[in-house]
Amino acid sequence: MSAERDEIAVVGAGLAGCLLACYLARRGYPVALYERRPDPRTGRVERGRSINLALSERGLDALRRIGLAEQVMADALPMRGRMIHPVAGEPQFQSYSGSGDRAINSISRGALNNALLNAAAALPGVRLAFDHRLVGLDPTSGEMTFETPQGKVAATASVVLGADGAGSAVRGQLLGYGVLTESLDFLDYGYKELTIPPLGGDFALDPSALHIWPRGTSMMIALPNPDRSFTCTLFWPTHGTASFASLGSPAAIERHFAAHYPDLIPLAPNLVDDYQHNPVGVLGTVRCAPWQVDGKVALLGDAAHAIVPFYGQGANCAMEDVVELDRCLDECDDDWSAALPLYQRRRQDNAEAIARMALANFVEMRDKVASPVFQTRKRVEHALERALPGRYVSQYELVSFSTTPYAQVRRRVRRQYAVVGAVAAGGLALLVGAVGAAIGRGRRG
Repeated sequence: MSAERDEIAVVGAGLAGCLLACYLARRGYPVALYERRPDPRTGRVERGRSINLALSERGLDALRRIGLAEQVMADALPMRGRMIHPVAGEPQFQSYSGSGDRAINSISRGALNNALLNAAAALPGVRLAFDHRLVGLDPTSGEMTFETPQGKVAATASVVLGADGAGSAVRGQLLGYGVLTESLDFLDYGYKELTIPPLGGDFALDPSALHIWPRGTSMMIALPNPDRSFTCTLFWPTHGTASFASLGSPAAIERHFAAHYPDLIPLAPNLVDDYQHNPVGVLGTVRCAPWQVDGKVALLGDAAHAIVPFYGQGANCAMEDVVELDRCLDECDDDWSAALPLYQRRRQDNAEAIARMALANFVEMRDKVASPVFQTRKRVEHALERALPGRYVSQYELVSFSTTPYAQVRRRVRRQYAVVGAVAAGGLALLVGAVGAAIGRGRRG
């Protein structure tokens, strides 16, 4: 079957690119998967660039469709809620779901990438090309030019799909041709990774939670790893006092953490070395339009819509892009000129919705989670979820534990919040009745 079809080029062998290669090969397409870096299965991970993924339902749904979910989940660590670490006092656990049994899953980005890469490589018709950096693309002909260790290489494909991340070379080429516009909205925040090693051969913190140290204008999070360590990520301002730029000497670093993250000190023996030598990454939102050109070139995942990581949905959203494109190809009988515009129409509003929710969740995580008002609201939300199963569902549950389109999530949650706010002064019975009635009306409308 594959011999009857022209080769499809996928640029970028990250999560979205490898998953896309699997889906396309399953459809019978020959696929050339190009990656600018060496094969990650044999290379060394760059220090401080291992950000764990919070794999949730959207990503799992994409993996189930190609039979990889069980394999990937074998090394995942379920996190059923947030563990909030105050400056002083005991940590407090906040469940993600009203039932307390739903979880997002901490997983190594590298391990997931390698599993997807191995799956793609094992499929007939998939050709891997590492150390290929895209430096030229003609969107009208599909002609590409790559820089490799052996010199420049030319290639052609009937369709070129850019899954090459926030700094996408494919998007850059389309921008250069004047067929695309983009906007980059960077935060005045960066991120830096630290490590909490195992303690006495076991986890130093509860591995069933995502740990958060909310500090108002900044925060730190920690996710568990299968080797019983934790990967911590600082999200701090890049300039000003109490920022990455303001701490230089070992003594200043130790003083700052002793004052703001005192419980971390005894758990992170390499704190100063990690802080001084791990890089500071940038955080921002990428928007562009259009996502596809003439049914011949298209962008997926971060290449089309990079978002900040504060909802744990970047990878999940990118993987959902692949599922939607596959669905569009089904509906359009593999007519790419029809499928790619349809894919964009269906996904662009959803990508914008999760981009906005991720930015809002940053404020929630660094500031609101420690607030008694916020904690009370969450308890009320969980009570409503238990009282109205399936009718009142929190934003977090809809985003993380369903495949409800992101834009639909935002609309539904606004309707729920409006009702809760309108009757908040009444008793719980009145609240339950009003919310149930309003949601029922919304469904009929």
